[in-house]
Amino acid sequence: MARYRWYERDQAMLLPVSLREQLQPGTIEYAIDYLVDNHIDLSGFASRYSNDETGAPAIDPAILLKVILLAYSRGIVSSRRIAQACGENVLFMAVSADIRPHFTTIADLVSTMGEEIVGIFRDVLTVCYSEGLIGGRMFAIDGCKISSNCSKEWSGTKRELEKKAQKIEESVRKILRKHRKEDRGGLDRGSRREKEKRAAASLRAKARKIRRWLQENDERLGSGGKAVKSNLTDNESAKMPSGHGVIQGYNGIATVDGSHQVVVDAQAY
Repeated sequence: MARYRWYERDQAMLLPVSLREQLQPGTIEYAIDYLVDNHIDLSGFASRYSNDETGAPAIDPAILLKVILLAYSRGIVSSRRIAQACGENVLFMAVSADIRPHFTTIADLVSTMGEEIVGIFRDVLTVCYSEGLIGGRMFAIDGCKISSNCSKEWSGTKRELEKKAQKIEESVRKILRKHRKEDRGGLDRGSRREKEKRAAASLRAKARKIRRWLQENDERLGSGGKAVKSNLTDNESAKMPSGHGVIQGYNGIATVDGSHQVVVDAQAY
């Protein structure tokens, strides 16, 4: 008859863990921890906070940067998943000193560090160069299409947007004419009338948005001097074909050094 090893989940265990000993030399987590502490200037983050006299202490940006970089090295790009890893993965606990930042704190740093990222990127490249990781002889360039956080609905030349505003305003006038006609006929369709009022208000808001943009912005011109489509929400983005159809977005370009595949430049156009 088969015999199995005994097990018991209700037994208590004491597992002392030294967080520093989890970061072993030669690993990516050790490199991230060392570089952020010793070679990256994070003084630019200090201006974000004004809690030297009042308010709760903030989480050190070095801690947040470490967990974000470690997450990226493992293909984790969600603030919620990064926060979850800080509570479940001992390596994330080690680089964060078991701080366990909330996902909204991580998301806020990522979404607002546009200015600071330039200095961080520069410092990392400086270390890579000093360690002989950048050969400087052969570079590979590649790109991918990245969707922007805006809708294609709000794209067009100034002439196209003007026509769009006119069509929207005409739709509003049709709704109002229909409303007045039903009032004169003594019809009482309250539910439908409320929907039409909301539709008219929504259309008016769209028309005002387009009119305001047309007044405040110049025509966007292409390389040949001809008018090209603008976007009311994100005018730096553009319509472009991709493997998933036409998107409103950017072309992300990365340049990689041939010696050790270090990214030496990254831009979005």
